[in-house]
Amino acid sequence: MKVGVPREIKAEEYRVGLTPGAVREYVRAGHEVLVETGAGEGIGCDDNAYRTAGARVGGSAAEVYAEAEMIVKVKEPQPEEWRRLREGQILFAFLHLAPDRAQTEGLLASGCTAIAYETVTGPAGGLPLLTPMSEVAGRLSVEAAGAALKRHTGGPGLLLGGVPGVPAARVTVLGGGIVGSQAARMAVGLGADVTIIDRSMPRLRALDDMFGGRVRTRMSTIDDIEGEIDAADVVIGAVLVPGAEAPRLITRDMLGRMKRKAVLVDVSIDQGGCFETSHPTTHHDPTFEVDGVIHYCVTNMPGAVPVTSSAALNNATLPYGLALAARGLEALGDDPGLMAGLNVHRGKLTNRQVAESQQATWTDPSALLSARLP
Repeated sequence: MKVGVPREIKAEEYRVGLTPGAVREYVRAGHEVLVETGAGEGIGCDDNAYRTAGARVGGSAAEVYAEAEMIVKVKEPQPEEWRRLREGQILFAFLHLAPDRAQTEGLLASGCTAIAYETVTGPAGGLPLLTPMSEVAGRLSVEAAGAALKRHTGGPGLLLGGVPGVPAARVTVLGGGIVGSQAARMAVGLGADVTIIDRSMPRLRALDDMFGGRVRTRMSTIDDIEGEIDAADVVIGAVLVPGAEAPRLITRDMLGRMKRKAVLVDVSIDQGGCFETSHPTTHHDPTFEVDGVIHYCVTNMPGAVPVTSSAALNNATLPYGLALAARGLEALGDDPGLMAGLNVHRGKLTNRQVAESQQATWTDPSALLSARLP
């Protein structure tokens, strides 16, 4: 198969769909890889690194999209990219369609087959392609909070871990999954006073064991959320409903309960955000204030550390990408978890959660499979 790797064009996105090491694996498996000039600059890999790995380096994105049978990216295609996609072409990337009707319509109109990293499931039911970026984003969320707390950035002037004789900052983490546990790990390591809120008692018990009593755990009820955000200096939004929009756990009315210059870090922003007042921001201009509360809502947090995150992402996506390159859409029938990643196929929306979020028509992917995915 001809596999194309375009340069990422989303604002301040420095990751790359395939590293040179991953390209070698595709080439060794007998596939042709076409890489856009400069695609690896963000991770310090020039065109020669890709040539050495066996790729053919193309002159432009237009060439890559025109020739490739499968496009491997990191972030969701931007408007100029989805207009380059065509019927029968496979797109393998993060999509986060639920809050993004425009992208959904663009992919449907293209006729492509779009497989989303974030909805591919593993044998045990986890999200193996989202997990590495969740780990990165969870850890970065605490770094972002620490920066936003500093006085020169507009924060209240608090040190996350405090010092002897001075209390540490209070950090509340909404959601005890991968993002939440990684955020808590970083915050505890810095000496912060940490509470994790989750709706699953088994998960709260597991987190209590994981942290050996070094964090407080609370059930996700309105009373507990309100009680915690009243005292919090930082709230990290780490909730996820796979494929669907994130639930709004903090409303604008609730901001009035919070400390002035408290910090909200919305890691759920790719799925629409879990704070009512969130809207997407960039690494260049990451924060804004609403009612005296600082919001950090960068949509591609792992893009700030592209060397780490590109390697971690490729470690996870490589087996799935190779399966698609080897067997095309037949790979979906071989792996129900990969089938769960199918969001769009030839003008049809095949992810139920996305369809429900957008009040759109859903097509059962098993029906497409029974038709041998033409």
